[in-house]
Amino acid sequence: MSDNRSALNDKAALLSQRAAVILLLGVLTALGAGVLTWCNGGTLASAALVGGAAFGAGVTFFHSVID
Repeated sequence: MSDNRSALNDKAALLSQRAAVILLLGVLTALGAGVLTWCNGGTLASAALVGGAAFGAGVTFFHSVID
């Protein structure tokens, strides 16, 4: 069993820590914008569109800010 665990630890990471943080912040930005749009009386479709746009803008922003 220990051979299996050492083989799993030798694999390279799928995402770097920086990329994971940037994507997480983008998802949180999208959720916040979508929920605020929906709570303000928007439809679910408009909340999803706003959330998608906020995700793109958030990822671009955090990519340029986080070094």
